[in-house]
Amino acid sequence: MNEQLQPLKKPSRTAKAGRLGTQDDIVYAHIFEAILEQRLAPGTKLSEEALGEIFGVSRTIIRRALSRLAHEGVVLLRPNRGAVVASPSVEEARQVFFARRMVERAITELAVEHATGEQLAELRQMVLDERESFSRGDRGAGIRLSGEFHLKLAEAAKNAPLISFQRSLVSQTSLIIAQYESGNRSHCSYDEHTQLIDAIEARDVVKAVDLMMHHMDHIDSKLNLDDDSASDDLHAVFSHLLQGKKTTKA
Repeated sequence: MNEQLQPLKKPSRTAKAGRLGTQDDIVYAHIFEAILEQRLAPGTKLSEEALGEIFGVSRTIIRRALSRLAHEGVVLLRPNRGAVVASPSVEEARQVFFARRMVERAITELAVEHATGEQLAELRQMVLDERESFSRGDRGAGIRLSGEFHLKLAEAAKNAPLISFQRSLVSQTSLIIAQYESGNRSHCSYDEHTQLIDAIEARDVVKAVDLMMHHMDHIDSKLNLDDDSASDDLHAVFSHLLQGKKTTKA
């Protein structure tokens, strides 16, 4: 049964190590990447039986992988109802982005201090790969590479807790973008990433942090986090029709 576990055709940099590890690591890495690429929509039910068949492993292994993802905040484990991909509320989305800003600022400051030439070269290659993905219309790969850029930057910061925080925040951000992104789906993150690398390479911490905050502003501006934009109350959603009927009767 274990032979059924296969890596994706084009392994990602972040998941590569996991896929060389245990079966738990492999399953975790595949699901994590699917979330990062926005191939798994918020609210998607994650059937242990279906995932076990897909990966050719036991439910115990699936449960362990889902537990890791739940710890990172991207999967919700519901007692007696199974697991689903998390669907962050508007307030949760705002909290995640606030935390992401704080972590990105710290990572950028540390990256300016610690990033090596080899790491900067890897970041530049990731930007090229990201640009190429969007150019050929592979939006999923482009989004994943954009997220992996920030994970690689966290590695350059040389702070283990920040790497762990960032991994969770990047995956949660991907869910939030999938759930709340407005109609404008243009991407220019690779240009912003290149400018950020240049500032880090120049060891200009002020400019690097300013660029990172601008980058986060750009991501945030594409989200519709208006509390009044949607509702599960049918009377509220169709209140204009109900009001029209009242006026007619009058």
